[in-house]
Amino acid sequence: MKNTLFIALLVFIFSGFFQSAQSTQHKYYWIKVEAHDKFQRSLIANTGAAIEIVKDDYVIAYGSEANLKSIQRIARVIAASDMVEEANFHRQQSKKWRTLDFPADDSQFHNYSELTAALQQLAQDNPGLVHLSSISKTNENRDLWVIRITKDLAIAEQKPAVIYMGGHHAREHVSVEIPYLWAKYLVDEYHNGNQRVISLINSRDIHIIPAVNPDGLEFDVSGAKYKLWRKNRRANADGTYGVDLNRNYGYQWGTGGSSSKTTSDTYMGPSPFSELETQAIKNYIETHTNITILLSVHTFSKLILYPWGHSYSPIGVNNDFRVHEKMAQTMSTWNGYKPQQSSDLYIASGDTTDWSYGVHKIISFTFELDPDPSSAGGIGGVFNPKCEGFFTPGCAGFYPGQNIIQPTFSKNIEPFLYLLEYADNPYRVLNN
Repeated sequence: MKNTLFIALLVFIFSGFFQSAQSTQHKYYWIKVEAHDKFQRSLIANTGAAIEIVKDDYVIAYGSEANLKSIQRIARVIAASDMVEEANFHRQQSKKWRTLDFPADDSQFHNYSELTAALQQLAQDNPGLVHLSSISKTNENRDLWVIRITKDLAIAEQKPAVIYMGGHHAREHVSVEIPYLWAKYLVDEYHNGNQRVISLINSRDIHIIPAVNPDGLEFDVSGAKYKLWRKNRRANADGTYGVDLNRNYGYQWGTGGSSSKTTSDTYMGPSPFSELETQAIKNYIETHTNITILLSVHTFSKLILYPWGHSYSPIGVNNDFRVHEKMAQTMSTWNGYKPQQSSDLYIASGDTTDWSYGVHKIISFTFELDPDPSSAGGIGGVFNPKCEGFFTPGCAGFYPGQNIIQPTFSKNIEPFLYLLEYADNPYRVLNN
């Protein structure tokens, strides 16, 4: 009862602010739902709500009023807190009067212009070692940057390659910082005489895309307030915005755990690879046929995931399954993350790793980085002024503060290096 009254009070306090949005607003909810296994969680995911926290006997999802009604028809809703979504207001106004930067106490995070400058500086300071290029323009005309680290670029395609990506989802800013720090670490350690790193840079072709979704991440921090935005910034035909890029890849697209509704956080887009960003990733990977391993980093929950996401069945090629399983288990000994098949959480189709393995047989992983899901709490809690109109469940998990960046990176150095070392032949792990 106290939680209900507290939520109601906060809604009342902020209702005047949200009335400034237009009549096209949608209500979005934090929804705590009873769910005891992956099958029940998949039913919830199929409503189009984005499952953000998974516990043994419940999940916390984020979704629209329509998502909530769908969930209520199939599962017991333990609690729900609502806020009017102000995205439509920001769509019209953010470019006019809002700065594009993080809250002051999260200034160590890079906004798009800062990230661009840092990558350009890294390339400028390390000619012959670091190569920066744009692989696409986004809907809002931003460059989608890739940084390539290798010795002797002219023969790089003859070397085994690994690609590291972050920032598919706009609100997952830690997932942008970790690939950037990885690039910086490699260059710094190369110059510091680290023989392990020198050997890997000389013998490997390393591709790093820190921010797959630059438009979304900029929108999420507009006005130095977090928006809990997930998707890109495609203008949909019905006046809504955004496609979930990690539901837009072509392999088994639209077969579960995504939504055809544009208002959903897991909207899969009008067709496979409909988005400029996913088209760019597809074209880039298909151009660089020496890529043998892919890592896509997300937040949050401290997990190491591997295909399949679209099916409960394991990978059908036994050695391929064993390689993924063995590498995930090994990496978990260093970062402490839980290794598992993606669909053990819930069914989700159209994601990056199902496509990269399913189509190209690239050994593929997703890291759900820190923090632990327990840090996100439950429904209710204290309003966080860094997050416009949202309670602590989203803030604590997606916006854990800048102090988490370095510890998260440090625990993942060894897993990142491990992937590079086995890029020549990932199946070698089966001999160990």
